[in-house]
Parts: sequence; C-alpha cells; structure tokens
Amino acid sequence: MIYRLVLSTCLLASAALISFSASAASVDDEVALQMYTLRNVGSAEKQFAMAHEAGFKHVEIVGTHDLSAKQLASLLKKNDLTVTSAHVQLSALENDYAETVSFNKSVGNKTLIVPWIEPKDRPDSSQGWIDFAKRLDALGAKLHRDGLQLAYHNHDFEMKKYAGETALEIILKHSSPDNLKLEMDAAWVSRGGQDPVRFLKAYPGRIYAIHAKDNASIGVRDDEMNFAPLGEGLLDWSAILPAAKGSGVQWFIIEHDKPKDAWNIITTSLRNLRAALENK
Repeated sequence: MIYRLVLSTCLLASAALISFSASAASVDDEVALQMYTLRNVGSAEKQFAMAHEAGFKHVEIVGTHDLSAKQLASLLKKNDLTVTSAHVQLSALENDYAETVSFNKSVGNKTLIVPWIEPKDRPDSSQGWIDFAKRLDALGAKLHRDGLQLAYHNHDFEMKKYAGETALEIILKHSSPDNLKLEMDAAWVSRGGQDPVRFLKAYPGRIYAIHAKDNASIGVRDDEMNFAPLGEGLLDWSAILPAAKGSGVQWFIIEHDKPKDAWNIITTSLRNLRAALENK
C-alpha cells in the first residue's frame, strides 16, 4: 500500500514536471529578442552567444549585422537560434531589393520590418501618410509575390493625429492586411499618448508582433531613455498580453533601446515575460 502511494505520488510529480516543461517550451516559442538591444556588447559572435546564453531560441535581426548570409547562418546555427523577422531600412528594400531578399531567405527569414523613418522623410499631412501607406502596400505586394511578408514598426510620432486619425491608423487603413502587418511597439504607442490595448482590439489579425518593453517614469532610468524591463514599468501587461493573444499576435519580442546592462535587461525581461505568458 505504501509502495503504491509513493509510486502514485511520483507519477503525479512527474506529470506536473512534464506539463510545466511543455508550458515553458511553448512560451519560449512565442518569445524572441531584438538584437538591436545587444549592439554594444561586442562582436556579432558575442551578441548571438549572449542571446543563446540568456535562454532565447529566436531572434529578430537588424539588417545584415555586417556579416555575409553564410556567416550569419553559421552563427545562428552555432547558437541554436532561428530568425523571426528582420529590421530592414526602407532604402535597402527599395534600392537593393534583390540582395535584401536573397540575404533574408538565406538566413531563414520571411518577415521584413521597416523600423524607422528619418525626421526629414516623415509625412506631415494626412495625404502624405496615405501616400506613404500606398508606398508600403506596393512594396508589400512585391515581397508577397516573392514569398516574404512586410511589416511596419511604430514609434511615437505615428501617434500624431491628422483629421482625427493617428498616422498609424492611416497607414493601416490605406494598405492591405495581406501586404502590410504591424509590429507594435507598445511602449512607444503609450509614449505617443495612445492605448496599446485599443490598437490590439481594433486590428485583429493585423498585428504580427509586439515589441515587449516597458516605460519608466521621468526621473527613473533617465540614462536609459526611461525604458525599463518588461513588467517593471508603467505599462499594464495584465491587459496588453490577453488583448495581444486575442488579436492573434504571434511574437513577443523583447527589446530595449539603450540598456546600460544588456544582460540584466534581457534576462529580467525574459523571466517576467515568461511568467506573464504562463499565467495569463
């Protein structure tokens, strides 16, 4: 009788451990690291090794990392990492299209994200943003024909309103869901005075990924652009994460624009994000 009780207890404990491990593995396949976060920690070799050591299985790359496709593919394989997406400047996509497509296909990437618009190139009217949206839409259609997906990453300047609509809403309204997805940076949306949850609920199926980072109050982390590890700032992730899941977000990509201690930032963010996703 005692043997059966002990055996039963052991079996239950093993089942719980297996269930926990499966849950952790599942969560890790929703999480990635934006490699821009590690740009100052040393060579590309050190950066990708750090991502692996911190526990990431997936990364979002930035351009080419000054490597050939063969070199980057080798680094990814060495560190057991796969690419979720890449930040690629619009100029590279428009002026070096064939090379950009070839490079990304060679490293296993199928999603290209326009990450930034220089101030001098930003539209300053509703029609200007409509024209920009159509420009992205045409590029997205071209990429779609070549088996790739285009997405756009926001900052705070797209939260400015023109005739009652934010620039980001204009972009999404005047482009096809097939041709252009959104990588929503929740921290920048909030800094622009808008609610990330509202966007997530308004555009189901349109938001491919979220950049998962947090805002700190003025006076806190001033030397890090007032960004904080996810879960240690001002954003309400208990509302954002369920809205993201309900909207069909595929990836939660940890990022920090100016980390003083990159290792601490990414490991803290990963720990907090894992816990939040497992308990949502």
